[in-house]
Amino acid sequence: MESKRQQKFGRQIQKDLSDIFQKEFKEVFGGAMVTITDVKISPDLSLARCYLSFLLVDKPNEIMKELEYKNKAIRNALANRIRKQVRIIPNLAFFLDDTAAYAAKIEALFEGLVIPPASDSDEIDSEEID
Repeated sequence: MESKRQQKFGRQIQKDLSDIFQKEFKEVFGGAMVTITDVKISPDLSLARCYLSFLLVDKPNEIMKELEYKNKAIRNALANRIRKQVRIIPNLAFFLDDTAAYAAKIEALFEGLVIPPASDSDEIDSEEID
């Protein structure tokens, strides 16, 4: 479980990274919309695991590769924003958050289920057992 300090630091990094992605690195995403769904911070505050979700993207793995390539520049932009607030600028690790796609897949499975209604003979049989 994360401490309050980790949670607060994670929210600050999430806010700053989303601002950096919208203003300074929008060419990486093209026309895609990126959302930072969560940021998990290690207990020593040296590693930030950033979970990203994309809309209007055919191949999110290519964007993730581009982010890894520009990781140092993104960390530098983050450092320029938070350097007076923290001692350690965390290393950034980006992960694809596919929970929305997973939820849509599960929802589609539930919609595809065909459950037949209970017949009258099943109800009579269960009453006879009691």
